[in-house]
Amino acid sequence: MRFLYFYLLRNLLPMKKLLWILPLVLTACTSTKSIKKLNEPYQVQQQQLSKTLQYLTSDELEGRDSGSKGIELAANYLQNILKENNIKPYFTTYKDTLSNFNKGIAYNVVGFIEGTDPKLKNEVVIFGAHYDHIGILTKGIIEGDSIANGANDNAAGTTVLSEVAKYIATKKDNKRSALVVFFSAEEKGLLGAYHLANKLEKDSLNFYTMLNFEMLGVPMTKEFKTYITGHKRSNMADKINEYTNQNFVGYLPMETQYRLFMASDNFPFFLKYNFPAHSISSFDFENYKYYHHPKDEFEKMDTAFMTEVVTSLLPAIDQLLNSETKEIQLH
Repeated sequence: MRFLYFYLLRNLLPMKKLLWILPLVLTACTSTKSIKKLNEPYQVQQQQLSKTLQYLTSDELEGRDSGSKGIELAANYLQNILKENNIKPYFTTYKDTLSNFNKGIAYNVVGFIEGTDPKLKNEVVIFGAHYDHIGILTKGIIEGDSIANGANDNAAGTTVLSEVAKYIATKKDNKRSALVVFFSAEEKGLLGAYHLANKLEKDSLNFYTMLNFEMLGVPMTKEFKTYITGHKRSNMADKINEYTNQNFVGYLPMETQYRLFMASDNFPFFLKYNFPAHSISSFDFENYKYYHHPKDEFEKMDTAFMTEVVTSLLPAIDQLLNSETKEIQLH
């Protein structure tokens, strides 16, 4: 619209008419710009996603072992993401020190986005991912590389969560509240999740559901894009497929065989509070061979796929936070 202003000024209108029409033109310009901005769909930025993933997998962080200087740097980075997106800390500070870890200091990084509905804001959806890994190896060193950078496990899931958190922060009218948790010491036995599940008991929160992000760095070799652990324990897979309008979550028999439901940070919350709490993953035992391996590096991650995962999930995130009833139910 801006070109119209200059055309009228130079070619068409006498000065007197111009004086009264210019405010209308300028208002139209401003309004059109605002409407366009409001109506633009949210875009997940692959470049920003890659930036986060690349930092979390850098040698500077030395494999993000819990209690190390490297994971402290990762905690600071994730804390800043929450802060920069106006996501408040749930506790006094973002870093919540684990009470059950005794090999140095380890933190969960916990943010909170309060819902707007007077009733539904008391129902909390947890979005989680563990950001720790196994650090510097003393055995299994490959080609002189001793740093297990943990790109797929679980810098990928952590990065996906950071993008989900950014999206939730842009929505000013979500009805339910969201707890965003970057867990530490998952590799030590889900210590971060057990610590937080126990600590939150005193707050008497009304948990609705939990979606935990695990190993989402490479596409599956199946006809579906992801699977959830504990597939048969609730209707979450079916509801996510309904919300995303695609075959997004499938059933992977090996997740049952290897009891993956109990192997990540969703489990302590299910165990303590008995609500639908699942991990979502694309690691299918055939598509990636560098589990706890020095070659689990940034360069092997498919950031286009990760961007697609986040983008596809946004309608499901909306429904988890805004459905009128608790549509995710335990079987």
